[in-house]
Amino acid sequence: MARFLFVVVPIVARVWPAVAIGDALAAAGHEVAWCGPESDLRPLVGPDPVIFPTGKRGYREFREAGMAAVRELWHEYLVPLNRFMRRPVDQAVAEYRPDVVVTDQYALAGTLAAAKHGVPWAHLCAGVIDLTPPAEYLEVREWVHSGLAKVLEAAGLPPDDNLDLLFSPYLMLVTSSRALIGEVPLPQSCVLIGAALGSRRTDPTFDWDRWDPGRQHVLVTAGTLSAHLVRDYLARVIAALEPLGSRVQAVLNVAPDLVPDPPSHVLIAPRVPMLELMPRLDAVICQAGQSTVNEALVNGIPLVVAPIRLGELVVAEQVTKAGAGIEVSFADATPDELRAAITAVLDEPTYLLRARQIREEFRAAGGTQAAVANLISLAGSRQL
Repeated sequence: MARFLFVVVPIVARVWPAVAIGDALAAAGHEVAWCGPESDLRPLVGPDPVIFPTGKRGYREFREAGMAAVRELWHEYLVPLNRFMRRPVDQAVAEYRPDVVVTDQYALAGTLAAAKHGVPWAHLCAGVIDLTPPAEYLEVREWVHSGLAKVLEAAGLPPDDNLDLLFSPYLMLVTSSRALIGEVPLPQSCVLIGAALGSRRTDPTFDWDRWDPGRQHVLVTAGTLSAHLVRDYLARVIAALEPLGSRVQAVLNVAPDLVPDPPSHVLIAPRVPMLELMPRLDAVICQAGQSTVNEALVNGIPLVVAPIRLGELVVAEQVTKAGAGIEVSFADATPDELRAAITAVLDEPTYLLRARQIREEFRAAGGTQAAVANLISLAGSRQL
């Protein structure tokens, strides 16, 4: 049996796919340990797995939108986070001696430690902006790579043309599918696995007594990192849903103080059992985060997407090009425009058809089990 060390970026939406894969590896008899902030990881991975703690550096509220947010993300969060994590991650790899390091694509400290200790590493790509970059992103890619060079310098490593911190030469597990990303060329090490899903230990209960089986159901999410921006947007969504109350029941996955006086057909739930809820839905309205989009499409649910920044812009375009949803402006969409998009994905069968076709592609990709098979193969090649 093999030994795997998971290194994470402590953002819940990015950690859940890793947890699903780690659980499946452990269930198959392999050893799995984790590296990241224990306060974040322990509730997600459960009481038993070994955690090599890194301490925690918080994610600040972002200010920039669109692609301008790329510099902010790297400068304000990712580079400082990886400098903060570098030493404890290096110590974890040296002590645990894994056969494979499974590291979030943005957990550069995991890549650095694996390379230093001669351990193959797999990147878990919970977003596709670096694999399918839009033209606007290409304009800042040189800046990003100069930032990566600074990470190498801070780690005491000379620039190495053979070490790409964002693209593992061994294995890249990408949580998407060709139906979404199209026929863009990908590195040879990429494997499209669809959605990596598994049980979620922190899922809350849900008040199913308020669920009206006689109506269609729409989930509205605002994203875990966008709560400080969404008050006006949510007011427009509520106004859009108001005339649909006789036929649609909506679940708003937001804090109650953001919608203090919701209509009777709108349920407010700050936390929801997402994977239990999804199969019961008719549409999802979200910011086009990769995690939420995957959870919807693996259940064949069409979407209305209102992206704000970074990879959301890319995923929203992919959803609309694939015919599985409609993109609206987060900043400017009127209630009438939002209502038109919601009724279209509910009523026009082409959106449901395409979402269900993508569901079948996701299922064929293999999800969590495909990731496990590829990781076991990589570990086996090291053990020979």
